[in-house]
Amino acid sequence: MAFRYEGKAYERHFLPRLTSREIAALPKEDALVVLPVGAVEQHGPHMPVFTDTLIGEAMMAAAFEHLPDEAPIWLLPSLAYGKSTEHKGHPGTITLSAQTLMLVLQDIAESLARAGFRKLLLFNTHGGNADLLGMMAREIRIATGLAVFRLDPGAVGYSDSFTSDEEKAAGIHAGDVETSLVLAVCPDWVHPELAPREMPRFPQLPYFSFRAKSFAWVMDDISASGAAGDAAAATAERGAAMLELAGPRLAEALTTIAAFEMESLRA
Repeated sequence: MAFRYEGKAYERHFLPRLTSREIAALPKEDALVVLPVGAVEQHGPHMPVFTDTLIGEAMMAAAFEHLPDEAPIWLLPSLAYGKSTEHKGHPGTITLSAQTLMLVLQDIAESLARAGFRKLLLFNTHGGNADLLGMMAREIRIATGLAVFRLDPGAVGYSDSFTSDEEKAAGIHAGDVETSLVLAVCPDWVHPELAPREMPRFPQLPYFSFRAKSFAWVMDDISASGAAGDAAAATAERGAAMLELAGPRLAEALTTIAAFEMESLRA
C-alpha cells in the first residue's frame, strides 16, 4: 500500500505522530518547530494547483534525511492554503485572505507556546506569502515570546547553478525550476506537452524593482498563461539534482536556526 508519511521527516521528526504526553515530555529548550506554509493556486496549464505545498513537502523530506535522529527539530503538517489572492480569478486557486492567514498563524503559534516550545520556523514556498510571513514573524514574537524565523528555499541557492540568467530574472511562477521539481517528485501530475515559455518584461527602471515589490501586480498583469518562465525547458533530472542539493543545505539551515538564541543579539 502506498503511504504518504514515509522517510525520516515523518518517522523521526513529525511532531503530530507523538501522543500528547510524549509532546509534554519533550525537551523544549533547544527545540525548533517547523511549519511549512504553501499554497493551492493555479500554476499554468501544465502544473497542479498543489505545486507550492508539494515542493515544500519534498524540500522538507529531503532536508530531514540529513538530520540526526536525535536532532530537536520537529516538523508540523504543511499549511497548504496561503494568501493567493493574486491568482484569485483562476479556477483551482483556493486562497485565504491576508487577515485569515494571519489569524491561523497566530493560533498555531499560541498553541506551540502553550505547549512550552520556544522557537518556530515558517518555511515558505509561495512568493505571495512572503511579505505577510515576515510581518507575522514579528507579531508572533511580540504576542507569544516565541523566537520566530522565516526561511524560503531560495535562500540556500539550490537552483542557482541550474538556471539561466533570464530564468532567474523572469522564472518566478510555474517556470523551469518549479516544473522540474514537480517532474522529479510527481511526474504524473505534470503535463509537459502544455508547458509554456512566457517571460514577463519586468521594467528595468529606477523605483520599479520587481523583486522588492515596489509596485503592485496580480498574475494576469504579467502573464497570459498563468506561468512566468521557461517551463518547456524543465526536466525531471534537473529537478532531482536540485532536491539533492537542497537537502543538505536546508538541513544545515535548520540546524543553524535551531541553535540560535535571541539573547546573543545583545552586547
